[in-house]
Amino acid sequence: MLRIHSSDDARQIAKRRLPWMVFDYIDGAAGREAGADRARAAFDETVLRPRVLQNVSNRSVASDVFGKPTKAPFGIAPMGMCNLSAPGADLMLARLAARENVPVGVSTVASTALEAMIEEAQGNAWFQLYFSGDGVGTFKLVERAKSAGYETLIVTVDVPEVGRRPRELRHGFNMPFKIGPRQFFDFAMHPRWSINGLIKGKPQMANFDMDGFEFDRTESRAAADWDTLARLRDAWPGKLVVKGVLDVDDAVRCCDAGVDAVQVSSHGSRQLDSAPAPIHALAAIRAAVGPDMPLFYDSGLRSGEDVVKAYAGGAQFAFLGRILQFAIAAEGEDGLNRLWDILKDEVSITLAQVGVTSLKDV
Repeated sequence: MLRIHSSDDARQIAKRRLPWMVFDYIDGAAGREAGADRARAAFDETVLRPRVLQNVSNRSVASDVFGKPTKAPFGIAPMGMCNLSAPGADLMLARLAARENVPVGVSTVASTALEAMIEEAQGNAWFQLYFSGDGVGTFKLVERAKSAGYETLIVTVDVPEVGRRPRELRHGFNMPFKIGPRQFFDFAMHPRWSINGLIKGKPQMANFDMDGFEFDRTESRAAADWDTLARLRDAWPGKLVVKGVLDVDDAVRCCDAGVDAVQVSSHGSRQLDSAPAPIHALAAIRAAVGPDMPLFYDSGLRSGEDVVKAYAGGAQFAFLGRILQFAIAAEGEDGLNRLWDILKDEVSITLAQVGVTSLKDV
């Protein structure tokens, strides 16, 4: 654990320990990955204004989301097949969410069932939904999440078709795994991961045990439209978040459709290589929707300073993704907890440097 001092450290250790196929699935982006580079450059070029001689001795990194206090200013973004990073990774994230009183997004394609996740998270779980095919199975999942006690539904809208990510395609990544000579050699070169996988069993998409409903990761989701969102709004009595918005007009229309929050996101640059940098889109969307609309942010966050930049750009809460999987792959649950504490510490130090005592003052 003492080797992890930043998210970059966690990523480098994970790169050594994970099979190449798995690492590139987690780390990869769409196309030539210019979108990922552009998003990172936008964060690096965004500067904060340092202030001096402010009394910042009593700082807090606490925040709130939908009126609920949280111990950290960020939650856990929905991520598919987290148990690829290590057996039991989903439940590690759920336990962290319970401890920090933050939401953990439970993906449609999670490797742990949605019922187990909300129980382990002690209610601090939001269900993330993909519309797929003709939508029949999708609405079954909505009812299942409702029955399990979920109060917030995240509808991910930026995947009408699954983006092409050449890095994972070159390795023949597929779910479920199809093992050929290249994959066998890859696993053999990473025995720690492979032996754990053999003992615990290979990860599966855990939310598809309902009769007559199977999920195809590559199936078109292109039939979803604004009428679909209206149907979901009618069907879901709790909070409804639309995730994957980068366009001002779309954000305004989401507000008009009665959603409870908009989440600015490029899906971690995994969908459209030519998408704008989300941190730039954030400020424009905040200006368009006004100060009162809950606005969340994910994509490209690598440090506590990045989180502060997101708040400065208009976000009211942030969500972390793949860096948490890297911490798990590097050092298991201890690595996850260590990185989480580092990120909170980075936020606190950044607040001191810019002369404020809370994120609401950024």
